[in-house]
Parts: sequence; structure tokens; C-alpha cells
Amino acid sequence: MVLNEAGGKRERRRGAYGIDAPYALFGLGCGAVGATVAGFATLSGPGMGVAWLPFLCALVMAVGFVLYVHATRRGKFAVWEELLDALELRGDERILDLGCGRGAVLLAGARRLPEGHAVGVDLWRAADQLGNAESATSRNAQAEGVDARVDLRTGDLRDLPFEDGAFDVVLSSLAIHNIKEAEGRRKAVAEAARVLRPGGRLVIVDIGRSVARYGETLGTLPVSGIAVRSVGWRMWWGGPWMRTQVVTASGAAG
Repeated sequence: MVLNEAGGKRERRRGAYGIDAPYALFGLGCGAVGATVAGFATLSGPGMGVAWLPFLCALVMAVGFVLYVHATRRGKFAVWEELLDALELRGDERILDLGCGRGAVLLAGARRLPEGHAVGVDLWRAADQLGNAESATSRNAQAEGVDARVDLRTGDLRDLPFEDGAFDVVLSSLAIHNIKEAEGRRKAVAEAARVLRPGGRLVIVDIGRSVARYGETLGTLPVSGIAVRSVGWRMWWGGPWMRTQVVTASGAAG
């Protein structure tokens, strides 16, 4: 069950949303197990005086594992419920989710649009999210009962197949950082601003220092009210060194 900020109950999620960057979670788990084994091996050898070191490493990785699981299974959903609530949607908007994956954010937005429409764009790469596929997102939309007002597209965030100002709200969650080149990330942010209508709202959630650079890019574009902040421990991907931030902005009036 998802709770809102005031503690009120929300409808239980019916979709299956996978694990973000599963290779990273696997690495934390393997690291914790490997460090524990190394610690016990040290206890049985001549270097007992430093046995605490691998056990300390194992503890850090185990805590990181727990934080990562919480972020991908619960934390990101709670954070996005608050971000979407803050938009105070009327219910007739057009929403675009960049890098929608299996639809966690896309479908949460669609539930708030009884008279609107939500569009999700992705390249559907399983390395970015466990089981990421257009068919999986489509099944989740059906399970959540919003498939009639959701459209899925295959596309590159650096070259969106939409007209200027086509959307009232543009969202993105943990997607743009997957573009390896800095210039490519800059293009994706510029495209997000291009398809945002005047007065529309932009919300990009992503990992680490990249978000500040998104804000710098937005500062060169026709948007206003740019703000960058942390979303807190609920989206720590293993620890505070992999924290999540959000940048928000509004489309400049035409």
C-alpha cells in the first residue's frame, strides 16, 4: 500500500515494476558475501588482527544492499507520489515520461488523468531495469486500469518524435544518466524543454551530480523557475554517495 504525505491510503500498485539497474544490486550482494567469506578466512589465518576490516566492508555493503532494495521497491514510488501531488494536476493534461521503463512513474501519472493522456518513451533496455520491455509496460497499464489513456513509443530521448510544446507535463525518472555522453544528456534535457508547452511543468529525477548539470543546461533554454534539490534517503542507491536529486522548471510563457 502506498501512503501519501498526510498518511492517507492510496490504491495498491497492481503492476510489476522490476529492479532498477539489477547489475548494481547484484554487485552489492556479491560484495557483501565475498567480504564476509574473506573475514572468516582471516580469522583462521595469521592475520586475525585485521579480521575486522573485511567484516566492516561486508556490513557497509549489506546496508547498501538494503538501501538499494528499499529505493527500487518502495522509496522511488513514495517520492514520485509526492512529486506528482505537488503538480496539482487538473486531470485533463498531456503527460510525457522520458525513459518510462516498466511504467512506475508513467502509470502513476496516468491514474491522475481521468480526462487526459500519458505517453511513455523508452528504448526498452533490460540493463537499465530488470525485465524492461514495451510488453511489460503494456501489461502494467492494463493491470492498473489505465491502458486506455496510455500510449507507448520507442524512441531516443535525444531526438523526440513530438512537436514543440506538445505536453503540459514532462517527467523523467532515473533515465537520462543512462546516456553515456555529456552532449547526449544535454540534448535529452533540451528536448524535454522543447516539447514542454509554455507554462507547463518539467520534473527530472536522476542520480548524483548529473542533475546539477541538467539545471545548468535548462538555464540556457526558454524555461523559468529552475530548482534543484535532493529527494532524501528514500532514493539512496546503496548510500549517500549515490543519492538522487530532482530538478524542476516551468515552460516560459510564450
